[in-house]
Amino acid sequence: MKVTEIPANTRPLDGPAPALKTPPGATDCHIHIYLPGFDAQPGGPAIPELATVEDYRQVQRRLGLERVVVTQPNAYQLDNRALLQALDTFGTQSARGIAAVTPDTSPRELEDWHARGVRGARIMQLPGGAVKIDRMLEVERVIRPLGWHLMVQFNGRHLDEYVDELRKIEGEYIIDHIGKFMDPVPADDARVDEILRLLDKGNAWFKICAGYEASVTGGPRYEDIGAIARRVIAHAPERILWGSNWPHVGVPRSQYPDDAGQLDVLLHWASPEVHQKILVDNPARLYGF
Repeated sequence: MKVTEIPANTRPLDGPAPALKTPPGATDCHIHIYLPGFDAQPGGPAIPELATVEDYRQVQRRLGLERVVVTQPNAYQLDNRALLQALDTFGTQSARGIAAVTPDTSPRELEDWHARGVRGARIMQLPGGAVKIDRMLEVERVIRPLGWHLMVQFNGRHLDEYVDELRKIEGEYIIDHIGKFMDPVPADDARVDEILRLLDKGNAWFKICAGYEASVTGGPRYEDIGAIARRVIAHAPERILWGSNWPHVGVPRSQYPDDAGQLDVLLHWASPEVHQKILVDNPARLYGF
C-alpha cells in the first residue's frame, strides 16, 4: 500500500496542568491515534497530521490520567489495524478500544480484537462515518456475545429520527459527544428530555466530550453545550463518561482546544463528588478496568 506523506504531530503536547486534580485511575474515554504507515481510506476524511501513542502519553502525564479508550478514527474507515497496533502498544492493563465493526465481521476477528482490548463498536451517523445507524442493530447482534457496547454519534437535533432504533438496543450503548447538538438547543428542549428517558432505561451512557465541535458560544466554558451537559450529569451521574477527543483534528488547527481546558470543563459542569464517578468509577464499570 502506498503511504501518503503526513506531517508529524506539531501541536504543543505539554503545558500547564489542569486545575482539576484527577483521582487515581482517571480515564480518558475518547481519543484517536494516527500512526505512520496507515493511509486514510476511501469514504473517510484526510489525516492532517500523525498522533502517536507516545504523543498521547505526554498529554496523559500532563492531565494526570492513567487509562484511555482509543476510538477508531473515521479516516481509517473499516481498517482497524492502526487502532489494534495502538492498543498493543498501550497494553490491556490501561487501554481499551472502540473498533469499526460490520455485520460481516467474523467471530474470529472479534475474539482477537477482544483479547487486544477492544470493547465496543463505533456507529457514526455523520459525514465520514464508516458504519451508520441503519446497520446498528445488526452490529449489536454481532458484538453481543462478547459483551461489547455501541458508541453512537449523531446530530442531536435529529434525535427524533433515531430514537426508535436506540430504544431497540438491548445491550449497553453510549450517546456520544454530549448528544452533538449542532447548533446547541436549550437544556429544557424536548430532545434533551428524550435523552434523559433513554438513560433511565439503564443501558445508555452519555459521554462528555468535544463540546468545542458544536458550541456556538465557545470556550473555555462552552456555556451553550454546558447547559445540556449539566442537566444530564445532574440527572444520571452514574451514567456519565468523559473524553478529551484528542488530537482534535475534526476542527481546523487554529481551533484546536487546550487539552487541560477540556478536562477543566468538569469543574463547571459537575460537582466535585461526581468527578470520581465520571473519571474513574463509571469507565471502570463499562470497560472492565
